[in-house]
Amino acid sequence: MTDSLVSIITPCYNGEKYIAQTIRSVLEQTYENWEMLIVDDGSSDGSADIIRSFSEADPRIRLLQQENTGSAAARNAGIRAARGRYLALLDADDLWEPEFLSRQLEFMASHNALCVCCAYRCINESGEDAHPPVVPKEVITAKDMLVRNHIGCLTGLYDTSRYGKVYLDESLKSIRDDYAFWLAIIQKDGIAYGNPQCLARYRVLETSTTGNKRKLIAKQYDFYRNYLKLSVPKSFLNLMRWGIAGLKKYKRL
Repeated sequence: MTDSLVSIITPCYNGEKYIAQTIRSVLEQTYENWEMLIVDDGSSDGSADIIRSFSEADPRIRLLQQENTGSAAARNAGIRAARGRYLALLDADDLWEPEFLSRQLEFMASHNALCVCCAYRCINESGEDAHPPVVPKEVITAKDMLVRNHIGCLTGLYDTSRYGKVYLDESLKSIRDDYAFWLAIIQKDGIAYGNPQCLARYRVLETSTTGNKRKLIAKQYDFYRNYLKLSVPKSFLNLMRWGIAGLKKYKRL
């Protein structure tokens, strides 16, 4: 493990439309001690060729390839190959502002934190603002995370030096696996911290599961009831809280 190295894990499946923009947002980081592990999850488009062109120009970018097994398995492949002290998850269509890493590392150090996140903007397929910025809670507890995921996946940063690497649960079939990942991390110390600075841009795609909250309702309830083992009343209560939060976040369900 390299003490100040940040390992950025990016799963990519048929992501040729946006992957170059995502990579450039990493190349533009003011903090330069990073590696980007991009896992091509059996893409049938030109994603691998685009990634390879960047990796040939900058050795910090590494292309891994596998048969299509889903984003959780792709992320885990990247995590296994990661050499850095810090782990960050950045999807192939999301973007970081140039000071994302420098400011998040400073924020983490100032709080002596295991895990931090930050505010982010929501953009549409054209890169235009689609919803108001999402600002995290200042302090996020494990109890908060049992209600809903308070970590914007593209904004989370985890320091592996205390407890080692954490992996995604592939049994979730890439639905709510990021939620389970950040929950497992926060449960180690019981707390994470939210940076109010807006340092990332999350792309909301109309065709994605996240972009259409209706598709997630049954999965969300199943996560509460069968993964977290909450009671039926508690699962329904949390589902309502999650739905209200979604309305506030996206101004729709």
